[in-house]
Amino acid sequence: MNHLIIYAHPNSQSFNHALLSQAVQASQGHQVIVRDLYQLNFDPNLAWQEFQSSLTGQYPTEIQIEHRYWQQADVITLIYPLWWMGFPAILKGYLDRVLSYGFAYQNGEIESIGLLKGKKMQQFVTLGNPNEKYQQKGFLQAFEHTMGNGLFNFCGIEQVKMHYFGCIGLKETDYAAILQEVTAKCREILS
Repeated sequence: MNHLIIYAHPNSQSFNHALLSQAVQASQGHQVIVRDLYQLNFDPNLAWQEFQSSLTGQYPTEIQIEHRYWQQADVITLIYPLWWMGFPAILKGYLDRVLSYGFAYQNGEIESIGLLKGKKMQQFVTLGNPNEKYQQKGFLQAFEHTMGNGLFNFCGIEQVKMHYFGCIGLKETDYAAILQEVTAKCREILS
């Protein structure tokens, strides 16, 4: 299988980077492509001209490259920290630019049609507080409806598995157990 990993954290020493390394290692035997958005210095700004051009199937070269990675991928993994109840800005901008009209979706007669069918997706999201705190407030369900299934179902990806890792940055957090879970989840989705 082809496994595309989109990684969005500016610190190469962060625990998110450990998640990335673990996901790559757990994907042995599969073709793995990593797109480290900060290392790539990816420009997250969707210019109006680019948006207009995308409506006629004209995409900048750097976006055409990303489109090829997405087209070839059987499994797509996003790895990022939750910042201010959403994606880091660089990842949000990446998705704004890459999930473009004519590539990820198109207009149908009565509703939009997702064009990325047949792909699997998982997201590894790190949180600063315990998962239970986000669960009690209904945030985890909201994330699944918006940043998970809402966004990617619109593009035709029918199953998005969200995995939340809370208490990142606290000494008592069992980081080894989290890394084992990442291994298990990667192997499961790649089987």
